[in-house]
Amino acid sequence: MRRLLLYALGGLLLGGIIHIVVILLVPEFATRDAWTALGRFGPDGAFHVLPPTEPGTAALPDLDPAMAHAACRFTLAKAPIRIRARMPDEFWSLAVFDRRGSNVYSLNDRTAERRDIDLVIATPLQMLAMRETPNPALDNAIVIELPLDQGFLLIRAFVPDPTLLPATEAALKAASCAASLTAP
Repeated sequence: MRRLLLYALGGLLLGGIIHIVVILLVPEFATRDAWTALGRFGPDGAFHVLPPTEPGTAALPDLDPAMAHAACRFTLAKAPIRIRARMPDEFWSLAVFDRRGSNVYSLNDRTAERRDIDLVIATPLQMLAMRETPNPALDNAIVIELPLDQGFLLIRAFVPDPTLLPATEAALKAASCAASLTAP
């Protein structure tokens, strides 16, 4: 009887450990994440305007229906990327997410204190190389260093009136997300 109780206790303990490990590994193996969802809109290294959000059909969870959205998946394996966009006068924000969907950097029209977005994202090693050989084309750019290899950007632009949606979407379509650090 004592031996049976010991086996049952050991089985429960082992089952609990396996359960906790599986729960912690689920995000690592999930295939319905934001990175994968954005891959269906087009190739990496370019912004893609997301379709208008409607309940149950949003491209990403928790998108605001009063905003227009554009997303760009990127890889920093070979070079830094430069994001450029000329945004409308209304509120806009840009967020950088890592591969797992965690927000690692954000910027909006009030913190940037300008209408245009000119942002460079680099890894620590790429940043070191940029410091050793400064690029005059980046004098007015916001340069940030992030310890990640892959991620995605999400630009949100407020659309106060449906008649302004075409102009806002045109600004989002014109945004660039490329590995070129040269002047426009």
